[in-house]
Amino acid sequence: MTTTEPADQLKRRAAEAAVGHVRHGQIIGLGTGSTAKYMVLALGDKVRAGLAIKGVPTSTETAELARSQGIELLNHDQAWQIDVAIDGADQVDPQLNLIKGGGGALLREKIVAAAARQFIVVVDASKRVPALGGAFPLPIEVAVFGWRSTERQIQAVSDAFGYGGTVLLREKDGQPFQTEAGNYILDLHVPRIDDPAGFETRLNEIPGVVETGLFVGRTDILIVGTQQGIEVRQAERR
Repeated sequence: MTTTEPADQLKRRAAEAAVGHVRHGQIIGLGTGSTAKYMVLALGDKVRAGLAIKGVPTSTETAELARSQGIELLNHDQAWQIDVAIDGADQVDPQLNLIKGGGGALLREKIVAAAARQFIVVVDASKRVPALGGAFPLPIEVAVFGWRSTERQIQAVSDAFGYGGTVLLREKDGQPFQTEAGNYILDLHVPRIDDPAGFETRLNEIPGVVETGLFVGRTDILIVGTQQGIEVRQAERR
């Protein structure tokens, strides 16, 4: 009889596999979310065993967890040279494009991913999709000032691409959710995103859009926890 492992166990196994890419003396970008939590815990085990690294966290939550694990952190205002960034994703398409931002840390996550020589994405098998969108909305971080105007322009761009859908202000406890940078998040619900690169570019041209949760062409290695074991896929570009 086959035993089905829960998603959390698959995430943990994939995160531990990702930590195998970390080397002594490196600077590591530390993602945010449930999968990234397992990665930080696994790094903590290695640090206590003698691994020397420094981390760049993408959220206060991750920073607190990393400190509790004895991981030395770099300040926000330092000029990082990040060797490896490891993070999860909300969706991954066959071209290794991502939707991220379910936890609200998409701006810092993209800054860290862009600053890293290598970006490793860790997911369980449920996060793989034939096309981005659908069951998971696209988070778009926007400035608070004029956000309703920005919302209208986001909808217009989505309509122009033929995606349609609905833009909703993210809330928490009945109030607008604010990121650690003090911005709002607009969640764009669309059936599918067929042109993630073009869509990302057009959305980022809207004044008021700070960043989108589309991570296009950034993944170097995808590590997937499946019921059959760990699957590793290298990006074909570069």
